[in-house]
Amino acid sequence: MGKLSGKMEYNCKEFKVGKCEGEKLVDGETLPLVLTPPEPSKNGIESLLVALKNNKEWFEEMLVKNSAVLFRGFDVKSAVDFNDIVETCDWEDIRYMGPAPRTHIHKRIWTANEGPLSEFIYYHHEMVLIKEFPKSVILFCEVPPPEGGETPFVPSFKVTERMLEEFPEFVEEVEAKGLKYTFTALSNDNTTSMRGRGWQDALGTPDKEEAERRARALGMDVEWLENGGVKTILGPRALTKVFEGRKGRRMWFNTMVGMHGKELSSAMMADGTEIPENIVKRCEEIIEDESIQFKWEKGDVLFLDNYATLHGRRPSLAPRRVLVATCK
Repeated sequence: MGKLSGKMEYNCKEFKVGKCEGEKLVDGETLPLVLTPPEPSKNGIESLLVALKNNKEWFEEMLVKNSAVLFRGFDVKSAVDFNDIVETCDWEDIRYMGPAPRTHIHKRIWTANEGPLSEFIYYHHEMVLIKEFPKSVILFCEVPPPEGGETPFVPSFKVTERMLEEFPEFVEEVEAKGLKYTFTALSNDNTTSMRGRGWQDALGTPDKEEAERRARALGMDVEWLENGGVKTILGPRALTKVFEGRKGRRMWFNTMVGMHGKELSSAMMADGTEIPENIVKRCEEIIEDESIQFKWEKGDVLFLDNYATLHGRRPSLAPRRVLVATCK
């Protein structure tokens, strides 16, 4: 069992700490923490599963401490291998709810957003607008893209810190009022869009009454549109959140930038006050400035603490295949 000593160092003989291009030092921690086989002969999936099982508590502490852990150099080949890793962690599954088109692959494994690879998927905490969101997002690179396609992530507390430095009155005003979002879902799936999942698929029913009931259970109001689509209204929602065991950090737990002033979505203060364009733009710059990314390699498995990191997807050349699991 790995021990956390002195400065909470990673000390676990079943993994060797590696490096990756693009890693950053944030508040004294390396993001992502890269864990590699302790020796070349121990790079098999079985070795990884045994090491994870034997050091479960240590690994969970590392994930909270570093917010992102990348397993690299292990021979993870398929959705079946990936599912074995996810199940070894023994965390409860949480079903994805949201606008992204995805396909179920095997047991707990799904494709990541299947929207066009040419599009940038904006930074977000997974399922940030739903009452119950995952604690961990786990990604597996089955086919690394020839160019682009990174999954950049952002230590969320850094965004709050910098927004408080530059716009303290704005942050406290929105914190007091809360945010309101609207999002329009089409009636049927449209895979030419990153947010093209129709409401019937997203809510798992073609029945409007049942869809309304399910939407309300998730904390949304709905308005039916003439074209058969639905407009969902969510709010008030928090601007920031503090999660237990994460140094009291205020996480930028919202999707203001991602939804503000878009074709299918909007973000405003809960009382209807508009959010100034210059603040949204500056926040977008800060998020990009704080982002961390590495080039995907075949077999990489990235664990993200969804309470502490926003993540996105850079535009990519084909082919790219990254699979995902979400856990409570």
